[in-house]
Amino acid sequence: MKNLRSFLWLSPRMTIFTVLMLFLFSFGGMPLASAQKKRIPAPELTGGTAWLNVSKPLTLADLKGKVVLLDFWTYCCINCMHIIPDLKKLESKYPKELVIIGVHSAKFENERDAENIRQAILRYEIEHPVVNDSNFTIWDAYGARAWPTLVLIDPEGYVVGTDRGEGHYEILDKLIGQLISDYRSKNFINETPIPLSLERHKRGEGILSFPGKVLADEASNRLFIADSNHNRIVIADLEGTVLDIAGNGEISKSDGTFANAGFHHPQGMALYDNYLYAADTENHLLRKLDLKAKTVTTIAGTGKQADFMDTGGMGAFSPLNSPWDLLFLDGQLYMAMAGAHQIWVMDLETTVFQPFAGSGKEGRIDGPLEKAALAQPSGITVSGRRLYFADSEVSSVRYVDLEKKEVKTVIGKDLFVFGDVDGQGDEVRLQHPLGVFNHNGLIYIADTYNHKIKVLNPLDGTCRTYSGNGKAGHVDGKDPQFYEPGGLSIANNKIYVADTNNHAIRVVDMRTKKASTLQIKGLKTEVSKNVPQIGMPPFVKSLDLPLKTFKTDADIQLWLNINLPRGYHMNPNVPLVYTVEPGKGIQIEQGNREARLEKPSFPVKIPFKTGSDALSTDLKVSVSFYYCREDNQGACFIDAITWRLPIKIGTDAGDTAVAVNYDVKLP
Repeated sequence: MKNLRSFLWLSPRMTIFTVLMLFLFSFGGMPLASAQKKRIPAPELTGGTAWLNVSKPLTLADLKGKVVLLDFWTYCCINCMHIIPDLKKLESKYPKELVIIGVHSAKFENERDAENIRQAILRYEIEHPVVNDSNFTIWDAYGARAWPTLVLIDPEGYVVGTDRGEGHYEILDKLIGQLISDYRSKNFINETPIPLSLERHKRGEGILSFPGKVLADEASNRLFIADSNHNRIVIADLEGTVLDIAGNGEISKSDGTFANAGFHHPQGMALYDNYLYAADTENHLLRKLDLKAKTVTTIAGTGKQADFMDTGGMGAFSPLNSPWDLLFLDGQLYMAMAGAHQIWVMDLETTVFQPFAGSGKEGRIDGPLEKAALAQPSGITVSGRRLYFADSEVSSVRYVDLEKKEVKTVIGKDLFVFGDVDGQGDEVRLQHPLGVFNHNGLIYIADTYNHKIKVLNPLDGTCRTYSGNGKAGHVDGKDPQFYEPGGLSIANNKIYVADTNNHAIRVVDMRTKKASTLQIKGLKTEVSKNVPQIGMPPFVKSLDLPLKTFKTDADIQLWLNINLPRGYHMNPNVPLVYTVEPGKGIQIEQGNREARLEKPSFPVKIPFKTGSDALSTDLKVSVSFYYCREDNQGACFIDAITWRLPIKIGTDAGDTAVAVNYDVKLP
């Protein structure tokens, strides 16, 4: 087993640029070949347990003639999140010449699962190939020791240089541009696209998309949902009826009316009177929603990420660094500033904000506010004069004592100590918790990577599982399943859970311990832009069927049947698309060769006729469809399959009907 303690977890903007990089820019763009004394061949990309966003595993031979940038990442890591916009800019600037490959070498046990990585790819909207390096094979081959690590490879397959941390767009841009220019002059640039098969094409739009946080207010009977990947705040009553929506769904920093304002993956919220404060996380902004006037205003941040060890500032003139959750207390707004590994505080009257707790060094060190080390705080709540926070990267629940001005840990140990253990004090283990909420002196925890809700008694340090059996899934009842819940809030003796990867709000009744899925009423399930008009998506599965015998000059009925998992139905807003490709000797009317069925009733009948000649041929049937839960809450999916049916046509007796069936399994 890997000794993860030996791995580096880098602060932002720490670099180890190679001598080559210095040569390139100190001497006016010296050609690569003359700058290097010894060229190092890039190790092969073998050892991964799954490839995502691509139709087949990639080899260095496949990448000849391309500039390749490897991104060693793990999806919990805030620094890894921070470089994704830079990678997207590079992909956009060099779409034909550059291939970025995400090498996912997981920190947490939960992150080793390929399906969980797929969800992270969807959540972060990643559109380059990703390999699941769950055994650290590629990590070891390239000598990586920190998340993120970037490795640049030239079109001939040699390592150009390595860098760690974030904030390197400009130098990467110059290096990549230099490599492309140099190798284009040698006629050694390959502009043929690699065979992508994007994970986003397999998922349909649902009512919510990766909701990160939820805030329930008993006094006003309102529920505020950070519908993060729809870039909006949904305002409903506690029964789920939508009252309003803030945000037009587009990624932007625009202020204005609810209908015109924009967000970028918002997370935590805090309510005071008729004002809702929202952490606009990936915009690095703090937004104020006037719930009466229905307007959105930026009150802190510039839209750019603050530098490491920033000292704060004032209002919209100074930057923030990935604010993740908020808490209003005594006229002050406390921010779990995940990107800075600190708790910040803002005076709402003067708009001055500054670090409040944490030195900025990442770790688990208790003590005075300015000397304590935090690790990606992602949830915050108050009990008395203590600010409790979920310190996700050290899998801990900690607090700031407002009287003694110090940070203390209640449960949790260190960066690489995690698990799923109920108990007391040092024996307790969590796995990357993102949310906390105080209720009657007990701290309820969204134990995200354990797919559970837990409850902590701060007085004796006992922590136990409250809801969830620890398996990722979407199951209601007394033995429920959650999928990476990111936040929670309590009202009327009900725990409202932002069940992030299930794209749903779950409700746990504190009297019966039964979990249910909140029925959001007033939002439509959008028609996915990924649904093909006619034709099949690139991820279509192929299946060969046994030989069928038909008589010449016979009328044949083809029956198409899709068996969905229990609790799911075809999305009524999206048609089923099918195509039939008849082989020689099969006659089928043009109207039956391809069709879009708005509300299909299974089995679907497709008639055809055999010809008068005895021969062997094939019939090919393809179908794509979009399905959702029957309650239309949670995730929707797109699936596709192609059957190849070998056929023998003869004068002897044969069948007059054939059925093609597909038993759908949830991703």
